[in-house]
Amino acid sequence: MSLRPTIDFLLNDWLAVENLNQRQRFADHSRETFDAVLDTCERIAREKYAPFNRLVDTQEPHFDGERVVLPQATHDAQKAYAESGMLSAAQDYDIGGMQLPYTVEAAANAFFAMASVSIGSGMLSVGNANLLMTHGLELQKKVFALNEFSGRWSGTMCLSEPQAGSSLSDLATRAAPDGVGYETDPLGPRYRLRGNKMWISAGEHELTENIIHLVLAKIPDEHGRLVPGVKGISLFIVPKKLVDIEGNLTGERNDVALAGLNHKCGWRGTTNTLLNFGEGKYPVRGSSGAIGYLVGQPGRGLQCMFHMMNEARIGVGMAATMLGMAGYHASLDYAKNRPQGRPLTSGGKDAAAPQVRIIEHADVKRMLLAQKSYAEGALALELYCARLVDEQHTGAPEAADDARLLLEVLTPIAKSWPSEWCLEANSLAIQIHGGYGYTRDFPVEQYWRDNRLNMIHEGTHGIQAMDLLGRKVLMENGKGLTLLASRIQTTIERARRVPTLAAHADALGQALKEIGSATQAAWATGNPTEALANAVPYLQAFGHTVLAWIWLDVALTAHVAPPDGPRSGRLAATQYFFHYELPKISAWLAVVRQRDLTCADLAEDAF
Repeated sequence: MSLRPTIDFLLNDWLAVENLNQRQRFADHSRETFDAVLDTCERIAREKYAPFNRLVDTQEPHFDGERVVLPQATHDAQKAYAESGMLSAAQDYDIGGMQLPYTVEAAANAFFAMASVSIGSGMLSVGNANLLMTHGLELQKKVFALNEFSGRWSGTMCLSEPQAGSSLSDLATRAAPDGVGYETDPLGPRYRLRGNKMWISAGEHELTENIIHLVLAKIPDEHGRLVPGVKGISLFIVPKKLVDIEGNLTGERNDVALAGLNHKCGWRGTTNTLLNFGEGKYPVRGSSGAIGYLVGQPGRGLQCMFHMMNEARIGVGMAATMLGMAGYHASLDYAKNRPQGRPLTSGGKDAAAPQVRIIEHADVKRMLLAQKSYAEGALALELYCARLVDEQHTGAPEAADDARLLLEVLTPIAKSWPSEWCLEANSLAIQIHGGYGYTRDFPVEQYWRDNRLNMIHEGTHGIQAMDLLGRKVLMENGKGLTLLASRIQTTIERARRVPTLAAHADALGQALKEIGSATQAAWATGNPTEALANAVPYLQAFGHTVLAWIWLDVALTAHVAPPDGPRSGRLAATQYFFHYELPKISAWLAVVRQRDLTCADLAEDAF
């Protein structure tokens, strides 16, 4: 079973991505160029990533005392990816990019995520470079971002600290001006950083010539005190190896030291590190302290970093999606080939009859259809969000602003919903395999382990929930929520004109009303503690409503397609989601509406 037909349907039939070629930025492209990119990425993923997914899981990164060692397969995969040009696929021609629509770039990267998510495909490097292209000085763009786009260097994001994971206001890393004339350094105002950063993916390796860390730190006031809260956070470029204004390595090692590798449940092919900045292990220019260059304005670091964080959140959602898809494909193949049991007839089971394949059992079909509805629905959502990015950057002003607002509201869903429900898909894939699924003889246990991370990194489930209910649905006087509701209502009206979809349209309309009333009820007292006490159930209900909308919109395209297996599958997945999944939202929203404080008010000693 191949992913490609699903990608082709969503891109070409549902999203009509070729229409983007009418815009000046994408005028050189066509269906043929898009297909060529997909062909290339599909081939590289098949040859350089998929065969080594288990290898990088079992041969974890290790430190030999001098450097981090990774399997040769990881080096080969990263090299092939960089040489494909995908790191700069969406960038301008004049800096070596392809000016591809981000929608096509996201679809192409899906092949790598499905083949081996922990080998990676440069998500952090691209996000790092994109942030610098938006907020950096011209020389910072030229020296740092362009070398990341070329694959010569790689990038990280350094936010969390051992004592401050999601609580960024408690960061303790300090950045002090680096001597006389620090503010005139051509690479940006120069500082010395001292502190520790935890959970840094790809924080140390030998895959590229240099690693460019984007580090959040606080600049002390004139009394040496750190400004409390997030307003005092600034952002710095801290290269592992120092460079000159031409982007050449100077031969100086920056004072950034590996303190340890984190040994993880999944994603074992990617290094995850604790880094010490400025401890003096690698004194530079006569003293300790890691040299870093300020990005943007002092105290505005978190605003800059959100550019990368939001991009990474959509990337995490896509990773979760494709792990769910990988498990679905594996369990479908297993179900088609595994004989087990006999059908139950009116006369009971015939013990003398041959066994049937397990895909003939109703409960296995249920589990397969659930996986299909989660994984393919999530993929459609991620590509829809990617299409909004293209609209934001190349659409007419009003359409671009609408796309911006929609993306703001949908980002917590794009990150969190696949992270929860494609993980459930992976659990169902294990269940279909039975006892074999719980062994390393089959890949589905690894997919589950790899996917379990995605509910945590780039903002936990709880944080995404508070972001949605506490900020996104309220921002600009609820304009984003109103806009999303309008888009959903348009799909509902179209579907009501299709007899086989009319009942689904009515169900979605009712769900939309429930979301609206629950949102109002949650904030009826204006008390954030009461409103946000059940933010996660709200997130779950909101996400299911969005996915029901996505499936209904996909079904509107599918129902006019020629009758075949894929068409039947998409319509069946839509029906499954409306019959089995959407009804769950009433229970989730009940506690939101009531502002139930069962959890919030429980005293610690009750546990």
